[in-house]
Amino acid sequence: MSGALLPPVIYIDADACPVKEEIYRVALRCALPVFVVANSFMRVPQHPLIKINVVDAGPDVADDWIAERAGAGDVVVTNDIPLASRCLDNGSEVLAPTGKPFTASSIGSALAQRELMEHLRSFGEGQGGPKPFSPQDRSRFLSALDAAVTRARRRKSA
Repeated sequence: MSGALLPPVIYIDADACPVKEEIYRVALRCALPVFVVANSFMRVPQHPLIKINVVDAGPDVADDWIAERAGAGDVVVTNDIPLASRCLDNGSEVLAPTGKPFTASSIGSALAQRELMEHLRSFGEGQGGPKPFSPQDRSRFLSALDAAVTRARRRKSA
């Protein structure tokens, strides 16, 4: 056993992720393994560091797969707030595709807002969905991903 530290792993909740290409670029530049987790097949770069895992369709199947594997010093990219909470509990760095980090101090209010929005939708309110993804969102995401990778590396080496 060499005692070498394993690098952070990046997990992508991929079905609706608009920043997969950006993640691939950062992962290849930093030599980090990536797991692309989706309910249906999607093309990913053919590279030994990038692997696709197609899970069965169904509620939370992809989320469960990610949450069972992502740990301290890994990075998870998701818009799914309950998944973000589970991964934070495991010690992972968690980012939304907009670059907004989920943190221990912000996840409670994010969960509460999600519950409120679900309640409003059940009454026909709050329809509309997210705003369009902008170039500024991509730029903000890349900066946030670099910072998350740096924090994850520190955590892996601690």
